[in-house]
Amino acid sequence: MTSSNRGVAYVSQGKVEVQPIAFPKLEDPRGRRIDHGVILKVVSTNICGSDQHMVRGRTTAPEGLILGHEITGEVIELGRDVETLQRGDIVSVPFNVACGRCRTCKEQHTGVCLTVNPSRAGGAYGYVDMGGWVGGQAEYVMVPYADFNLLKFPDREQAMAKIRDLTCLSDILPTGYHGAVSAGVGPGSTVYIAGAGPVGMAAAASAQLLGAAVVIVGDVNPQRLIHPKRLGYQTVDLSLDASLGEQIAQILGTPEVDCAVDAVGFEARGHGHEGARREAPATVLNALMEVTRAAGKIGVPGLYVTGDPGGVDAAAKEGSLSIRLGLGWAKSHSFFTGQTPVMKYNRALMQAILWDRIKIADAVGVEVITLDDAARGYAEFDAGAPKKFVLDPHGMVGAT
Repeated sequence: MTSSNRGVAYVSQGKVEVQPIAFPKLEDPRGRRIDHGVILKVVSTNICGSDQHMVRGRTTAPEGLILGHEITGEVIELGRDVETLQRGDIVSVPFNVACGRCRTCKEQHTGVCLTVNPSRAGGAYGYVDMGGWVGGQAEYVMVPYADFNLLKFPDREQAMAKIRDLTCLSDILPTGYHGAVSAGVGPGSTVYIAGAGPVGMAAAASAQLLGAAVVIVGDVNPQRLIHPKRLGYQTVDLSLDASLGEQIAQILGTPEVDCAVDAVGFEARGHGHEGARREAPATVLNALMEVTRAAGKIGVPGLYVTGDPGGVDAAAKEGSLSIRLGLGWAKSHSFFTGQTPVMKYNRALMQAILWDRIKIADAVGVEVITLDDAARGYAEFDAGAPKKFVLDPHGMVGAT
């Protein structure tokens, strides 16, 4: 078996680089042997908007961090305690590292596992303050608690035929779906999705899967609205001076929607011709309260952080935003935030993909590139390309 490995490292602000890294061992980040883990040959691994926050220098991520929390792989080595997997299995890796044994895991809150991160609740691969687990934008990666964490695809040939869609199960599709579910989307709903990036498009596709009557996607970048228009969604251009409510009223006849999803997060920009040029981190949350009906729900899968070195002011640098909580209170809104508990949804969403109920690769604009092309993928994504870049370390995706 090979003993070499390469991974995408965060080198400095705005720069990533593919570097030689250690071949994974069945050990946790503190060097303790773990017989419940497996080593995967990475089939596909995706660039996420959350990775971009780190690469832009907007978190406290250390230089040299190996990136990547969206992983699909082939099992090549098993710890002696692994019972339900075999070599050669193709599996989806939830981005949450979860033990399956603590109180929150048993309650399906795997995004805030209590044991995999000494510093806070919740673990993830290749992410700042998430427990030190090595990222999966690499040729090989180790996954702990494998029996609990991994979603095995039922048929290898079928999985590889749909791998461009199934690669989205590790994070982006469950995250978009979680945003729609927590916003209360159901049959006949009118839904506003803030952000036309990959998470926003996953939320829009999920809203359709859940039976929404009208799905409206908004963005401050008009170029990002071309793709959702092409797919048949309603759109609003937030770089225009017409307000969000006014543009929604032009579509629905009323300035309000039943449900709203924040797929933007803390690097939001203001609305309007001038506002779109400036960062205004509370803009989306406040706008969603304005346009969501009384007693409506707002799902917030967009990332908000506790430490932002590039924040626009002292408050933003510690995650404190000027939220119009009084407006939300007056309208009896419900908010749902936090990391998506991927395992709560991924098996059902796998079935939706395998039975052609959702075409998520088309919805989020999957583009497959080589591991060596990672720097280009990061640069184009950062510049606003309406794509979901999928890294193919071994040429397994491109060959399908």
